[in-house]
Amino acid sequence: MTKDDISYLIKTRINNAVVNVYSDDNTHFEVIVISDDFSGESRIVRHQLIYACLGNAVGNEIHALSIKAYTYNEWENLE
Repeated sequence: MTKDDISYLIKTRINNAVVNVYSDDNTHFEVIVISDDFSGESRIVRHQLIYACLGNAVGNEIHALSIKAYTYNEWENLE
Protein backbone atom coordinates (compact mmCIF):
# COMPACT_ATOMS: atom_id res chain seq x y z
CA MET A 1 0.00 0.00 0.00
CA THR A 2 1.39 3.37 -1.00
CA LYS A 3 0.65 6.90 0.18
CA ASP A 4 -1.19 7.48 -3.10
CA ASP A 5 -3.33 4.36 -2.53
CA ILE A 6 -4.35 5.58 0.91
CA SER A 7 -5.11 9.07 -0.35
CA TYR A 8 -7.23 7.67 -3.19
CA LEU A 9 -9.25 5.38 -0.90
CA ILE A 10 -10.04 8.19 1.51
CA LYS A 11 -10.89 10.71 -1.22
CA THR A 12 -13.34 8.28 -2.86
CA ARG A 13 -15.37 7.85 0.35
CA ILE A 14 -15.13 11.21 2.14
CA ASN A 15 -16.65 14.18 0.33
CA ASN A 16 -14.41 17.04 -0.76
CA ALA A 17 -11.53 15.73 1.31
CA VAL A 18 -8.05 17.16 1.29
CA VAL A 19 -5.77 14.27 2.22
CA ASN A 20 -2.10 14.42 3.15
CA VAL A 21 -0.34 11.10 3.75
CA TYR A 22 3.13 10.73 5.21
CA SER A 23 5.30 7.63 5.53
CA ASP A 24 8.97 6.74 5.64
CA ASP A 25 8.52 3.01 5.13
CA ASN A 26 5.09 2.38 3.49
CA THR A 27 3.85 0.46 6.54
CA HIS A 28 3.64 3.22 9.17
CA PHE A 29 1.48 6.13 8.03
CA GLU A 30 0.25 9.49 9.24
CA VAL A 31 -2.80 11.01 7.57
CA ILE A 32 -4.27 14.46 7.83
CA VAL A 33 -7.77 14.61 6.41
CA ILE A 34 -9.78 17.81 6.04
CA SER A 35 -13.46 17.57 5.16
CA ASP A 36 -16.73 19.07 6.29
CA ASP A 37 -18.05 15.49 6.51
CA PHE A 38 -16.50 15.58 9.99
CA SER A 39 -18.68 18.47 11.12
CA GLY A 40 -20.42 17.61 14.39
CA GLU A 41 -18.62 14.26 14.68
CA SER A 42 -16.47 13.19 17.62
CA ARG A 43 -12.82 12.31 17.18
CA ILE A 44 -13.67 8.62 17.47
CA VAL A 45 -16.31 8.79 14.73
CA ARG A 46 -13.92 10.71 12.48
CA HIS A 47 -11.31 7.98 12.92
CA GLN A 48 -13.92 5.28 12.27
CA LEU A 49 -14.88 6.98 9.01
CA ILE A 50 -11.26 6.95 7.87
CA TYR A 51 -10.69 3.34 8.96
CA ALA A 52 -13.79 2.35 7.00
CA CYS A 53 -12.23 3.84 3.86
CA LEU A 54 -9.15 1.68 4.26
CA GLY A 55 -10.89 -1.58 5.14
CA ASN A 56 -8.73 -4.66 5.71
CA ALA A 57 -5.53 -2.83 4.76
CA VAL A 58 -5.35 -1.55 8.36
CA GLY A 59 -3.48 -4.17 10.32
CA ASN A 60 -2.18 -5.78 7.14
CA GLU A 61 -0.45 -3.55 4.57
CA ILE A 62 -0.91 -0.62 6.97
CA HIS A 63 0.88 -1.64 10.14
CA ALA A 64 0.30 1.64 12.00
CA LEU A 65 -1.88 4.65 11.25
CA SER A 66 -1.87 8.06 12.93
CA ILE A 67 -4.96 10.12 12.08
CA LYS A 68 -5.69 13.81 12.32
CA ALA A 69 -9.14 14.76 11.00
CA TYR A 70 -10.46 18.31 10.77
CA THR A 71 -13.28 20.29 9.25
CA TYR A 72 -12.20 23.13 6.97
CA ASN A 73 -13.03 25.66 9.68
CA GLU A 74 -11.00 23.77 12.30
CA TRP A 75 -8.07 23.55 9.90
CA GLU A 76 -8.14 27.28 9.17
CA ASN A 77 -8.17 28.05 12.89
CA LEU A 78 -5.04 25.95 13.46
CA GLU A 79 -2.90 28.17 11.29
